[in-house]
Amino acid sequence: MWRVSSPDVAVRHASRLLRTTFFPRSPRSIRKDISPRCSGSMDRLTLSHCGRKQATVRTCTVSGFPIELLEMRSEESSLHVLLIPGNPGIVLYYKDFVEAIYQLLEGQASVTAIGHICHAAKDWEHGRMFSLEEQINHKVDFIEQEYQNSEHPLILVGHSIGSYICLEIFKRLQQQVKYVIGLYPFLSLNKSSLKQSMIGLISRSSIVSTTISYFVSFLGSLPTRVQVAMVRKCLGQSWSSTAVDATCSHVLQYHTMRNMLFMAMTEFEKLSEEPDWMFVKKKHNQISLLFGIDDHWGPLSLFEKVSRMVPGLSLSIEREGHMHAFCCTEAGSSWAGHHVATLIKNQIAK
Repeated sequence: MWRVSSPDVAVRHASRLLRTTFFPRSPRSIRKDISPRCSGSMDRLTLSHCGRKQATVRTCTVSGFPIELLEMRSEESSLHVLLIPGNPGIVLYYKDFVEAIYQLLEGQASVTAIGHICHAAKDWEHGRMFSLEEQINHKVDFIEQEYQNSEHPLILVGHSIGSYICLEIFKRLQQQVKYVIGLYPFLSLNKSSLKQSMIGLISRSSIVSTTISYFVSFLGSLPTRVQVAMVRKCLGQSWSSTAVDATCSHVLQYHTMRNMLFMAMTEFEKLSEEPDWMFVKKKHNQISLLFGIDDHWGPLSLFEKVSRMVPGLSLSIEREGHMHAFCCTEAGSSWAGHHVATLIKNQIAK
């Protein structure tokens, strides 16, 4: 049984755990409408944001697994933008980012963010966990289910490990995918990163992963005001209210944290291999990557390696001081939204 003498103790413990592992800071550094074919709940949650069209959330079932979709549909769009999140794959983190892309593309694109499977407690009754490869297969199934009859371009935007997932999808669906944008990409292990080494050790130990997941679920059982204060203290005042709420409602659960660590383990196993440079070279005019100045998931050493391995690939470095988890701040979401919208406009203008 977990015991704490005061909420401040829980805040301090969570600060050390979350801040040093999964939420590191960077220093200041035209469419034929597709009717929804997913089964499941169609109840939509309107996400408030003053002055612009709002994204909606719905539950979708793909290959027998429920997922969350964050959507902005346009009746006048001529392309689809599909966002693949980083681990843990919670779409609510990307609310401001999705809305920024939609607004900047001026209704020319429908924008969807798809969550990772499966943040549902019932799957843990049988000890079910989902690997990186299963997440890739699931996204391919979603695209084939939702966009197989579409005549309009499909553009993939990936964040962190989502960038790797996008490239794998591109390899399998080369006729449907027209362009891939990777943001702060996690494409190979960074052996000089102490944080990655620590996460790798944690994720490979079932005992440690289970213990941490139970501790996180205990934090999620605390009163809401304590959870909010804890997340604010761990992650800073710059995080948007939506990001803080998403952390409290989704991350502070046993099954989410356990699968987050299991997926991380499978990521580290796969990304110990070299990326498929031959494919990236072949498709270099359809791929763009954005790196951060001080990002241990996609460090500048990787930027330099990609530059050498794939001359001519569209590469950028974000120098505004946004962190790897850019989507959790309104400023980061706005900047990245401008970057992505500009790349898309330039690509479709070719």
